[in-house]
Amino acid sequence: MTDDADGLSIRVLLIGLCMGTADAVPGVSGGTIALLAGIYDRLIDGITNVTPDAGVRALRATVSLDASGVWAVVEETDALFLGTLGVGIAGALVLVSRAVHFAEINYPVALFGFFFGLILASAIVLSRQISLDTTRHATAAAAGFVVAFALSGNVELLAGQGLLLTFVAGTVAISAMILPGISGALILVVLGQYTYLTETLSTFTDALLALVTGGGLARVVDLGTVVGVFLVGAAVGLFTVARLVDRALEADRQTTMAFLVALVAGALRAPVNEVSTRDGLAWTNDVLVQFAVVAAIGAVLLFALDRYAVDLDLDDGADVDVAVDDAR
Repeated sequence: MTDDADGLSIRVLLIGLCMGTADAVPGVSGGTIALLAGIYDRLIDGITNVTPDAGVRALRATVSLDASGVWAVVEETDALFLGTLGVGIAGALVLVSRAVHFAEINYPVALFGFFFGLILASAIVLSRQISLDTTRHATAAAAGFVVAFALSGNVELLAGQGLLLTFVAGTVAISAMILPGISGALILVVLGQYTYLTETLSTFTDALLALVTGGGLARVVDLGTVVGVFLVGAAVGLFTVARLVDRALEADRQTTMAFLVALVAGALRAPVNEVSTRDGLAWTNDVLVQFAVVAAIGAVLLFALDRYAVDLDLDDGADVDVAVDDAR
C-alpha cells in the first residue's frame, strides 16, 4: 500500500482534474488519462477493494470509536487516493459542464462539430486495438455500431428526462469512464442525456451559489434530486456494470473491444443529429464548413493526445510507456 502523502498529493489531484475534464467531453476517456498517468492499476485495485464488507467494517469501527479499525479500511481501499482523485474529477466536471452549457446555447455548431472530431479520432485510435478476422468479432462490431447508431437518433424512449433514465445513464456512463478509450460523456450523448445533464449540473451549481444571496431552496432541491439520482446510478454502476465489463474483457477482450469500439463509431450520428434537429439551424454551406473545421480541430487535438500525452507524465514514464504499448 502506498503512503498517505502519495494518496493526498497535488499530483493525484491534478490527474483527477485531467480525468474529469476528459470524462466531460465525448470522445476522450478519463480511463485513458489514468493509464497515461500511470495510476490505472491503482485506480482499479482501489475500486475493486471498495466492497459492502469494507463499508460494514468501517461503519462498525466508527460506531465503536475504533480509529485503528477505520484506518485499516482506509488503507485497504486506498480511500485517500480515491478521495483526492474524486475531488479533482468532480471539480473538473463542474467547470467543464458550465463551459459546455454556454457553448451549447451560443455556439452549438462549433460545440457538436468539435465533439464529432473527438469521437471520429477516438474511433480511429481505438480501432488499433481490435481485429475483425473472425465472425464473432465482426458480429460484435456490427451489433455495437447498430446499437449506438440507433440510440443516437431521435429515439422516443430516450427523448425525455425522467429520473429512471437519469439513473440508467449514470449506471452505464460510469462504466465507460473507467475504461481506457471509451468516454462516459459519449455514452450520455448516445442516450440523449448529455446536454440535459450538463445543463442541470451547471444550473444546480448556480442555484447553490444563489442560496448565499437569498435564492430559493426549492430549485436547489429539484436540480439536486437529478444530480443525486445520477450519482446513485454511477455508484451502482461502478460496483456492478463496470465489473461485468471488466470480466467480459478478461474473458474475451477482442470481442468485447470490437463491440465497444463500434459503439464509438456508431455514436458519430449523435452530434450530427444534434445540429440537424436544433431549431433555427440547417445544413447550409456556412454551417457545414464551420462544423467540418471545428471537427478537424477536435480530431487533431485527440490525435495529439494519443501521440504525445505519454510525455506529460513526470514520475512513471517507463511504466506508462509499457502500459500504453500493451493497451494498443
